[in-house]
Amino acid sequence: MIHFPVAFALLLHVLFWGAGAAALAMPRPWRRFWPVLVVPAGLALQSAVVWAGAHAGLRGTVSYVAGSEALPLLLLAIAMAKRGWRSCWVDLSRFGLVWAAMAGCLALLVLPVAIASRSLTTISLGSCDAPDYAAGARVLMEFARFDRTGFIGLTEVVRIASVDNFFDYWLRLNHFTPSALIALNGAALGCAPHEITTLLVAVLLAGSLPIVFWAARAVLGYGGGVSVILAGIFGASPITWYAVAHVSPGQLLAAQAVVLLTWSGVALWRGRLTLRRAAQFSFVLATGYWLVLGSYNFFLLLCLVPAVAYAGGLTLWQRAWRRFAIWLGLMLAPLLACAAIFSGRVTGLAERFTLLQTYDFGWRIPALTAEGWLGIVSGPDLSAWNFFGVRWVLSFCVVGLLVWAFIRSLQQRRRGAWTALAILLPVLAGYVFLQIRGARLGTNASYDAYKLFAVFYPLLLPACCWWVTLRRSRRLHEWFFVAAVGAVVIGFNVIACGTFIWNLSRPPLLVDGELRQLRKIEAMSDVKSVNLLIPDMWSRLWANAFLLRKQQFFSTHTYEGRLNTPLRGEWDLEGGLVRTELPGDARRQVTPRFALVDTQHPLFVRVTVGETDGWYPEEHAPGSQERWQWTKVGATLRLENPHTQTRTIACQIDGWSPAERTVALVREGGETGLPVSIRRERSTVRLPVLEIPPGVSQLFLETKQPAFVTPGDPRPLGVAVFRFTVTPRE
Repeated sequence: MIHFPVAFALLLHVLFWGAGAAALAMPRPWRRFWPVLVVPAGLALQSAVVWAGAHAGLRGTVSYVAGSEALPLLLLAIAMAKRGWRSCWVDLSRFGLVWAAMAGCLALLVLPVAIASRSLTTISLGSCDAPDYAAGARVLMEFARFDRTGFIGLTEVVRIASVDNFFDYWLRLNHFTPSALIALNGAALGCAPHEITTLLVAVLLAGSLPIVFWAARAVLGYGGGVSVILAGIFGASPITWYAVAHVSPGQLLAAQAVVLLTWSGVALWRGRLTLRRAAQFSFVLATGYWLVLGSYNFFLLLCLVPAVAYAGGLTLWQRAWRRFAIWLGLMLAPLLACAAIFSGRVTGLAERFTLLQTYDFGWRIPALTAEGWLGIVSGPDLSAWNFFGVRWVLSFCVVGLLVWAFIRSLQQRRRGAWTALAILLPVLAGYVFLQIRGARLGTNASYDAYKLFAVFYPLLLPACCWWVTLRRSRRLHEWFFVAAVGAVVIGFNVIACGTFIWNLSRPPLLVDGELRQLRKIEAMSDVKSVNLLIPDMWSRLWANAFLLRKQQFFSTHTYEGRLNTPLRGEWDLEGGLVRTELPGDARRQVTPRFALVDTQHPLFVRVTVGETDGWYPEEHAPGSQERWQWTKVGATLRLENPHTQTRTIACQIDGWSPAERTVALVREGGETGLPVSIRRERSTVRLPVLEIPPGVSQLFLETKQPAFVTPGDPRPLGVAVFRFTVTPRE
């Protein structure tokens, strides 16, 4: 159960980094509420230190993490001397319920990771973002900016637009701050990136609860009790757990930034627009802009939408154009300072938007109707409750409650009503537009819609709960009605939270012992370059992160910064169903699944499986080392003979078929081997020997029996292949 102490150590480390800065920089009228600023201040300060260390040419966070701890310690000492430790303790204790909710949320988030693995690891329900962040973390943790060893400087593979090395790719184009946080905190706790990536995302969600409390309390004007409850709902919401389950730290960082920017904008508009008052908010605004630029820099154009909608609507109503111009100037001034420091990421915005337009990132995510805004969904995929039309009944009830509450608030001229509308209307309009666009064009725009919704969710959730103001009528039946609705919302969120815990404790994607053993390859001095022939992207990306000191080549476009090129590596790293048997040290079995194959050996041939050529994607049972691929009756293999002489190959299949069938191995335009029988129980069968000419050949696994369709699986199935072994001969 080491997961819990490490997770809470991560949280305490972030709090330590932000405490002094928050106590010193919180605007004076709200000085005693400085604890709400601690987490975002700590995250921004850690990110800034890594940014400075990278540009100073220091050799990764491991070289300066000890010295960097002096900065938050100094700020904390100054804050204690200026405000007094007793006063600071009183301020902290005032947030006791928020701290308790934060601790409870973090414990729940860590629980499925502890169940899934005895050792520290990273898990995911489907997204492969985690190894990407971990690779960036390792770059910032171990390498200097001008280091070009191994994969870091392999321009042929990593070039994207104006970036020609893997280090600058993280500084300029990719999500810098999430990887910087993994690198700094990992170095401080002595943990590798693959050990704390999921735990750090859990800390980001749990650490967001104070800022959600503040959004409800200071932006929308709820009481302390309601604000604590809303923060608790946020911590258990499937909307936010989805980000943890798919390892998406960037959106959680941007979400905290949006709250800071919106609160600053609302507070500035409500007060006197003076330079002194603007200076009080400069640190809060700078923290928000820094977190956005460092994580979701492409979100810069949207992060001020609620604040601008709020102030712009009042400007139209009051015709206060001069006031709006001054307000906008004060809001944007800290952005200019952050942009000057983060200049590379600002100038790289155009390239980032080009990438977003070029590639259809993400996957399809079900659209949320009104009840989904409150976290009322049926499971980890965010699909709605569809039985007996309950989805539409719940959605109608939520919309009706909001309309009722807003009409009453506008009649009573409550100031917070316009704030809630300014938050809801533009964000929901953008969300609906993206959902419709995705459905019309058949793209993954629903993924973008979810990201938009999730980043603004710390504001959207309190705004969508505006119906709680109905209890202010002092009518007992309305108070009980609001309490009952609140209980229903909490109940549905708890149920959804439980489904996430159940699924995450049995994750389909996990960094297991076999993946971790790939790190042994970096210690092999005679292995200079590697072709990553691992079929599944999760394992291939983790192999990339574990082998950054080696040159790496990919046969498929794996991810940003990992282009497909000719396979120039001296060794093939196998990890799929194809196994090439070479004599002696020409084949090095790293683990039962992964092996290095010498591409310079005289008998070397390369056999690969096409992603669509008669094969279904690789499958595996969670918690099991076994992997297999089904054929679609017939299937194709691609064989490369790089030599000038003909090679003879002997093949064998380890597999089974739901219905006994015969399979023949056929070379395109050449000989056909005699058919062999594949039985209903798993066994290994030898195929006839084939002659393979120089160059590229196509091999076909042919069968005359029809496909088999199993109950509950509409796919036409042929043979389940666990291993296809190729043994070249003279």
